Order: sequence, then structure tokens, then C-alpha cells
Amino acid sequence: MKSHIVEELGQSDILLPSLIAEGLAGNDRAKARLSVLQAAGRHARDPHNTGFDLAAECRAAAVDPVALEALVRGASLGPGERIVAPGLDRLESAIWDDVDAMLAAVKAGGDPQAPALAARLDALKAGDPPEGGDSMALGRIARLTGLSHQSGDSLHRLIMDLHKALNRLSAANAEEIVAGAHAYGLLPPDRPAIEAFMCGLESTRQLKFDHPGLGTTATRAGNRLTIQNDIGETDAHVVVIAVEQNVVTVTYTDVHLARAKFFTNLLRGFPVQWSGLDRKSADGLGDDGVFYLVTGRLEADDDKQRDTFLAALGASLVFLIDWNKARKVLRNWVPKGDAIGILDWAARHRYGHRGFLALGGSDLVAGAVQHATPTRIGFGERLDGALGRDGAVEFLKTVLRVSAEALLEGGSVRLARDRIEAELMRHLQGVETGLLAIVVRQAGLARDLATGLAQLIAEQQAERQFDRETLAARASHIEQKADKIAVDARSDIARCDADGDIALLVNSIEEAIDLLEQATFIASLAPAKIARDLLPPLAELCASAVAATEAAAAGAAAAADVPEGQRIDSEDALAAVGRLIDTEHKADVAERAVTAIVLRGDFDLKGGLAALEFARAIERATDHLAAFGHHLRARVLADLSA
Repeated sequence: MKSHIVEELGQSDILLPSLIAEGLAGNDRAKARLSVLQAAGRHARDPHNTGFDLAAECRAAAVDPVALEALVRGASLGPGERIVAPGLDRLESAIWDDVDAMLAAVKAGGDPQAPALAARLDALKAGDPPEGGDSMALGRIARLTGLSHQSGDSLHRLIMDLHKALNRLSAANAEEIVAGAHAYGLLPPDRPAIEAFMCGLESTRQLKFDHPGLGTTATRAGNRLTIQNDIGETDAHVVVIAVEQNVVTVTYTDVHLARAKFFTNLLRGFPVQWSGLDRKSADGLGDDGVFYLVTGRLEADDDKQRDTFLAALGASLVFLIDWNKARKVLRNWVPKGDAIGILDWAARHRYGHRGFLALGGSDLVAGAVQHATPTRIGFGERLDGALGRDGAVEFLKTVLRVSAEALLEGGSVRLARDRIEAELMRHLQGVETGLLAIVVRQAGLARDLATGLAQLIAEQQAERQFDRETLAARASHIEQKADKIAVDARSDIARCDADGDIALLVNSIEEAIDLLEQATFIASLAPAKIARDLLPPLAELCASAVAATEAAAAGAAAAADVPEGQRIDSEDALAAVGRLIDTEHKADVAERAVTAIVLRGDFDLKGGLAALEFARAIERATDHLAAFGHHLRARVLADLSA
């Protein structure tokens, strides 16, 4: 038990069992040392006829027999009926310390005779004070070791009376094991609360794997049941739970402020009234003696709510072991806020982080990066830079889950690492899928432009008025929006070191959008009426542009799903590529038809030039969309081969 911090918290009742045990051990040591003191006196008087036969008694009392045998064999008789022996003063001092330990336990247990016993000890120390040095009068040895002297009391008799009081306390606080907890002095109503806490504790205990900790002690003191858990190895890291009927009070200490906040957040589903986090100081605890303390109080409606809370409390403790270490490791790969969020997720889903640390922690992730994507994620680069924030968080959640599952199931560590590498590759493919979604969005903007041009020609064929300036203004706005999307996409492609085909797709769509916007600009400057014999090929040209943009969007969307292994997606993507090639051919034919009509006809310069430039811009846009199709086909085939 971490008695230092428990004592600092004023929870001395939970210390009583250990104090009783120490008092009983002190009794054994004191009696063994008194026997050594008598043996030293005998050897000093008759060095040739006395030996040392106390080795077994000393070992049983956890006292070093070698040093004490040297003391006895080195004892000699000095002038004035005094013995001289090396270490004699240390021996007497140890005897008094043993008696003090016995009295401390008797006092802590509230024995009614404790005040009288303490007064007797003070009287003995005052009436026959230690002489100091390695010399002692033979008469003093007799007074210390005898059962009585002229005053009717002696140290030996006091030790015997203290031993009786300790035995009474020990009987009243006999140890029993309740659901794995070491319990003392319980009453029947205490057991359900202890069992609820231990049930929660045992439900997650295996997630600490080979790490020590989670020892639990419970004791009854007056009207209160106290449950204490050591959690891990840090001296100031404990939780003390007091249960009085259906009121549960939690006292939690930690050297890490962030972990203390995390602990209270784990119990957010319960109506606990938490105090603020107080900064405390105590020598020997935490860095520079600093630790943090928080208390919580739950007034349960009934036993069921109380026990549910105790079970949740017990289940949460394993997720505090090595928490700060795990947080620091995760912080190397994602922002610190996301690191804590991942640990919270792992706790709520009962995976924890100890398995992750046991399999290597940061080295586990670094190994996956090195083996799976050495060129995609540079040394020291955070995962959110390559996978995006959401992708990095989801990947690390999977790492913690796979690590815990591998150790819990006794599976192959190599298999776990392979699963993690595969998951990293999946997320990287997901990043590229996200980039393809940007391409689909670009294609949608291109379709908006092509549809506007097709509507313009359709209105001309129907001899209806059409606002060309509004169409051109809207097209300019779409083109600016598309440019921004392309710039952002290129930044993401560079950041993620994505496949080069994606950059080619982005560039092809951007060129097509620029040309379609150019066509709307030309239309806004052209004569109000277009020659009727030009309208059919221009309508065919615009229809080809609309069909090409739709095929580009469908092909990119299907290609995004090809890495998932669906054959139909690859077939849809390749079919879209075929449509892109076909529409480019149709657009080429329609553009030549416009050129032939203009050059063979009698057109004014402005009208003829506008028609030629209008048709040429749209046809060139379909050329870029056809190039888009070739790049898309190369990507799909590469994904299929992979």
C-alpha cells in the first residue's frame, strides 16, 4: 500500500491493517532482540561456555542473524559490571523502535488501553533512559529483559501487554478476501459494494497485461466503508473511495494534472459533483513533491445506482496506468487534443492503451510507416499531415484496438503488425479516394458550364431571348471557384505525396473548365443571333461537352471505389473512359462541321470568328476531358494490378 500518500489524505483507517501487521512484526523483532541482548550478557560473563543459538529465531523475525551473532561473540565484560559489544547502542535503539511501532498500531486501532500503555512506555524511557555507546550495565540488561523489577513494570512486560492488545485488534480486523480485495473488519452490508467495485475492476484488469498495480484494500471504520486502490506504481497515484450507505465519495490523487482531468471525464455518465483540482505538496511524492487532488461525491438514489457507479469506477482504473506515457507517444503522431481523444475512445470501448505500449508504442507506428509507406510519410512527420486529421485519428484508434486484441487473444505479434500496416495503406488509399472526390466535384462544376452553353444554343434554336451576360458572369464565378479547388487539391496532393495520376486528373479537368468558361465569354460578345445552319452542329458540340463532363464525374466516382475490390466499380470506371473517348470524337466532328459552314458560307467577320472560336473552345475542352479519361484508365489499371 502507498501509505505515504494515504496518510497525506487523512485516510488512516485504511492503514490500520498494515499498522497491525507492522506492530506484530515489531513484537517478533523486539523479542528476538531482547533474546540477543540476554545472550550478549551471558557471553560476556562466560565466553567459553556460551554459543549463539538464536539464528533461527532472528530469521523468523526478519532480523539479520549474522550481525547479531557478531555482537554476541564480540561481547566482553568491562569494569563496573558492564558489558562491551559492537553495535550494542544500535540494538537497544532498534528495540525501542519496535515497541513504538507496536504502540502506534494499538493507538490507530482505538484500543481503550492505548493511553495507559503509552504512559507506561514514557515512564520506562524517563526512568531508565538509554545510556548510549557500545557499553551497558548488566543490571540494565536484567531490567530490560526481565518481566518485572522494583516498580512492578518492565519493557518486557510492556511488550507482552502491547502484544495482547495487538492480538485483540488483529482478531477484530481479520483479513478476508472479498472478490479479490483484501478486506478487514467488514459488516455484512459492505460486501455488495466491494463486490460491485471489484466486478468492474476485474472486467478490465486484463488490459494492464504484465504491468503491476490495481491492488485493492477495503476496511470498515465506524459508519464508513473505505476502499483503496493503488492503481499503478507512481507513489502519489491512488484512489480512495468512502461508502456511507448510498453516498460515495471519491478521493483521487495524481502527479499529472491532465490524467486527473481524464479520470473525472471517464465517469461523465454519472451525476458526480467534482471539486476543483487542488495542487498539493508533500515530500517524496511526485516531481518536487507536487501532486493534484480531486474529490467527487455521488448521492445515489438506491443501492443499484451506487453499485453501478462503483463498478464503472473500478473498470476505469486500468486506463490510468501508463496513461501519460501513451499520451506522449500519440502526441508524436497527432495533436495533443486528438491524442487524449484517442485514449478516451480506447477506454470507452474497453481496449485501453497498455497493449499498444506493450507492442512497442511509437516504434509500432514508425515500423508500419517504414514498411508500408516509406516515401509517403517522412521521418518525424505527423500522421495528420499525410492522412488528414480524421484519418490519422481513426488509424491510431485501430492500432490501439488491434494491439489489445492481439495480446488478449494470444495471437501472433507479427500478424498484428501486418494488420496495422494494411490499415495504414487503407487510410492512405482513403486519402487518395478523398482526392478523387475533389475531382468529381471539379467535373460537376464543368458540367454546370457545359449545361449552360447547351441551354444557350437550345434557346437560340427555339428563337427565345437568353441573357448571355448573366451566363458569362456565372461561368466566371464557377471558374474562380474551380481554380481555388484545384489549388487546394494540388496542395493536398503534395502534402500526401499522392499518386501522380491524381494531379493529372485535376489538371485535365481544370483545363476543360477554363475552356468552357472561355466559350461563355465568347458567347457574351457574339452577335445576338447565331446563323440557323450553325445551330445543329453547335448543339451537338454542347451535348458532347455535357456528356463528357458527366462521364468524367461518373468515372472518377467509380475509380474511387476500385481499391475496395469491387469488380463492378472498375468496369464502370473503364466504361466511363470509353464514353469520354467517344464524346471527344463526336465533338471533333461537330467542330469541323461548324468550321466548314463558316468557311463555305457568307458570314460577316465578327459572326464567323465568334462561331469558330466558340466551337474551338468547346472542342478543346472535350480534348482535355478525353485526356482525363486516359489518365483515369491508367489509374484504374494500376489499382487493379495492386
